[in-house]
Amino acid sequence: MKITLAQLSFHTGNFEGNTQKMLDALQLAKQEGSDLIVFSELATCGYPARDFLEFEDFIIKSKKCVADLAAQCFGIAAIVGSPEPNLKVEGKDLFNAAFFLEEGLVKKVVKKTLLPNYDIFDEYRYFEPNDEFSLIEYKGQKIALTICEDLWNLDENPMYVTTPMDKLIGFDPSVIINIAASPYSKTQIANRQNILKKNAIKYKLPVFYVNHIGAQTHLVFDGGSCVIEPNGVIFDELAYFEEDQKTYLIENGNIELINKLNTAIGNRNKLADLEQAMVLGIKQYFQKLNFKKAILGLSGGIDSALVTYLAVKALGKENVLPVMMPSEYSSSHSITDSIDLCNNLGLAYETISIEAVFNTFIDSLAPHFKDSSFGLAEENLQSRSRGVLLMGLANKHGYILLNTSNKSELAVGYGTLYGDMCGGLSVIGDLYKTEIFELCHYINRDIEIIPENILTKEPSAELRPNQKDSDSLPAYDVLDKILYYYIEEHLGPQQIIQKGFEEDLVKRILRMVNMNEWKRWQAPPVIRLSKKAFGPGRRVPISGKYLG
Repeated sequence: MKITLAQLSFHTGNFEGNTQKMLDALQLAKQEGSDLIVFSELATCGYPARDFLEFEDFIIKSKKCVADLAAQCFGIAAIVGSPEPNLKVEGKDLFNAAFFLEEGLVKKVVKKTLLPNYDIFDEYRYFEPNDEFSLIEYKGQKIALTICEDLWNLDENPMYVTTPMDKLIGFDPSVIINIAASPYSKTQIANRQNILKKNAIKYKLPVFYVNHIGAQTHLVFDGGSCVIEPNGVIFDELAYFEEDQKTYLIENGNIELINKLNTAIGNRNKLADLEQAMVLGIKQYFQKLNFKKAILGLSGGIDSALVTYLAVKALGKENVLPVMMPSEYSSSHSITDSIDLCNNLGLAYETISIEAVFNTFIDSLAPHFKDSSFGLAEENLQSRSRGVLLMGLANKHGYILLNTSNKSELAVGYGTLYGDMCGGLSVIGDLYKTEIFELCHYINRDIEIIPENILTKEPSAELRPNQKDSDSLPAYDVLDKILYYYIEEHLGPQQIIQKGFEEDLVKRILRMVNMNEWKRWQAPPVIRLSKKAFGPGRRVPISGKYLG
């Protein structure tokens, strides 16, 4: 049997576009003489569809997409993910399902058993879990068809009470097919490969795996669809961070790639993956919302320099406008460093001083600020002056403002609402400051793109004379470790202190994280890069008193 894996980028709710993509892929597979083409989880409607799944019309359109695809399945079969109504009286209204299409008909519907309900996943909100198990028999193969999480219950501490493959193996399958919507994180590629290898080895079967590619608001799907041999060796991979389609022949337990060369399998460069994830996140956020142009404030610091570079890669230099907005506290090198960056990228830029705007605010507030010294309010007014100017330009000329705040700043509240926290998309809000330095050095590996002075000077918001980030924050290599243990690893204060950090410092930092949750609720969506990003995957109370 020839099996085609179709790794495509789907757009949530774009049924016409999603259907056409699959029909095009199906025709290509037919030309290669494929017997079966496999699409990813919830391919008809896009993933995650979230509360769109509660609209009856949305489900009707999903079913029409399946029917349109089935109508072309003559001489070839297809597997496609789509929501399926639950016709029973009990349970949720829908199943997360995979449809097996052949000879113009839906021949079988396989339902997802394990519904993730952690981090960014919220499937049990919408779907009823499966409790019936059987195989698909087609072209001499007995297919164990599973959906994403159904293969993930192999850890020593299982999350679920059922392991679907333990049920299916009793029917003597010859191959496992898994359709997935597995989003990217810095650890997910390795974790995913490990799980797929474990399944192949445990059940002594080849695994054909198809994943989404693309971005849906804050989520990036990296693709990496693959074929695993029964001994756990990766036979071949599809591309990462781009659409791809490959056809394989499986015969007598042997696997052969048709009409293409095998992709070299090796250790991935995590920094290269990070860069590609953010570029794809920006690109598809703009494409799917029909935005064209980006604007951002360019301060001369490393954060805005990185976002500028990524925006140019995603959108093209003709669609990115950096704006320098100096004040009386801006250092001369902030301007020259920014100009050097723009020259390196071939970018046009604008310069607008905020002094007049800021002084107007100060004059207007002077009667109300009397008998008080220069402080946080005045610092924030500078940031908000910049935010007003950027949003004015964005509104007038149709730009979308890219936010340049990093995860370290977002964590401890080192940012100004309606100032530097403005924006339609937070590009680096899931990267700690130390990670940003590491990534920028990687970007400069062959040629200096980000000026060296940006990489070596001490970080500063430049909102008062001689200000440095270290005036109010510990060194970033210390701060980021504490934040990582608390946010990603869920360690409490005593556990972090036991790792060698000062008690007062740990409690101060964790208190800052908790006290600034209200700010983060008003921040733009953050491209998810870690296993625990700020946003819908991290749900803590705004007004909680944990840690005091």
